[in-house]
Order: sequence, then structure tokens, then C-alpha cells
Amino acid sequence: MKPIANDEQSQLWNGSAGRAWAEEQEMLDATYLPIENLLAAKAAEHGARDVLDVGCGSGATTLAIARRLGPAARCTGIDISAPLVELANARATRQNPAPRFVLADAQTHDFEPGSFDLIVSRFGVMFFNAPVLAFANLRRSLRKGGGLCAIAFRAASENPFMVAAERAAAPLLPNVPPRLPDAPGQFALANEDRVRKILANSGWSDIDIAPLDVSCAFPEAGLIHYFTRLGPVGLVLRDADEATRDRVIGTIRAAFAPFIAGTEVRFVAACWSIQARN
Repeated sequence: MKPIANDEQSQLWNGSAGRAWAEEQEMLDATYLPIENLLAAKAAEHGARDVLDVGCGSGATTLAIARRLGPAARCTGIDISAPLVELANARATRQNPAPRFVLADAQTHDFEPGSFDLIVSRFGVMFFNAPVLAFANLRRSLRKGGGLCAIAFRAASENPFMVAAERAAAPLLPNVPPRLPDAPGQFALANEDRVRKILANSGWSDIDIAPLDVSCAFPEAGLIHYFTRLGPVGLVLRDADEATRDRVIGTIRAAFAPFIAGTEVRFVAACWSIQARN
């Protein structure tokens, strides 16, 4: 089948979203450190030597796996975002062993067949606009018996922290883009049955999908920066006038009160642990 380009996501992650995530790299890496640790442990448990990190972003998980596996391993990160891959490469120069990072769309990239024995992803496989083709392309990059270990979000209803900003801002920002079911984005893989069908239709076997609840935290001092820079609200606020921006920030800040504990923002990321085999 002819590859399908993921142009909308490419524009998003090579524009304001990609730049914002690069600028917020330290906070985001600290917030999702438990998932980074989990995937590094999975790679070690698997005995992996050639690892592909899909949607690697600024490289935290790829770097962690390279450190965990040591110089005998070959770790590669792939991402569609030039700002994030540029940052990942800069970080890699300071580490030994250093993984390599590829700027490309994993959905269509011409991987060498059978070149990896494990594929991992921390929130990187939720953005495909042709997921069956994408997961089939990834599977071909694996050796026979190679594994997939990906973490993706469950439903928005199970992740109130993730949608608190847009729900609070809705009366003031009617142009915040809606979350469309199954569309590329944060909750694209929320439906367990759909994920199973995608993997089965792309040739994977031994599919195992299990709920994973991860406790996450970041400093309360970074909260306003978080919701004004990232996500759907962050995209719209860039074009808002100062008065609207001030009203929205006050409203959203109040909506996050249930997640604040002292000097920290704390939430549970309701995820799927998705595993399968080639």
C-alpha cells in the first residue's frame, strides 16, 4: 500500500508545538521520569541490543535506555519534529554511549528490515494518521521475535488533569480545537479494542494491553507556564489579547486547585502498556 504522509502532525510538531516542547524539555522529562525508567527497565529485561524509540521527542527515553544497556547496545530515536531532534542530538553529544537521532516520520520512514530487536515509545505512537500502515512499517523494522513496548494514554475521562485547562477555558476560548475520537493526538489510542485491531491488522502477535497508572508531579511554580505553553489551550492563547489571556489564566489556574499539593502539582497519568511481538 502507498505510504500516507502525516502532514498535519508534521506542521504542528515543526511549528509552535515542537518549539514549546523543546523549551519545556526539563520539566516534561522530570514529570514523566517514571515512564522513562519503566521503558529503560523493559529494554534491559528484554536483553535488547538494537532499540528504536518512536516519537523520541527531545531524547530522554532513548538516552536513558542507552545508559542502561551500555556500549554493547545500539539505540536510535526517531521523531517528526526538527526542534526536538535538534535538542536530542545536542544532548547526545554529552553522553557516552550516545544514541543516534533521526528526523523522519516513523509512519513512512524506510527502515532497514529486521534492524531492531525492540521498539519502545513514550507517548510517541498516538499521532499516526494511518495507524495500521504505521505499525506495519514499524513491525518490518524488527527482527523475527522482536518486541514492541509502548505507553499511550487511556481516555480523556480517565485523565482529568490532561483536559482540565481546555474544559475550564471553553467558555472564554470557543476556538479551542475539539478532541475528535480516534483522531491523531493524545487520546488516539484510548480505545483498547481499536488498539488491538490496529496491531492485529498490521501483523503483530502476542498482543497484550494492560492499564498502567503512573503518579507524576512537577513544581507548582511551573503550572501557569505549563498550560499556557502546551496543549490545545497553549496553541490558542498565543493569539489571544492580553485581557482575554489574563481572564483565561485566572480561570484555568483555579480549575487546577484539586491537583496542587503544597509546592507540587500531582496527577495520575492513566495509560495503556501496549506490548506485542513480531
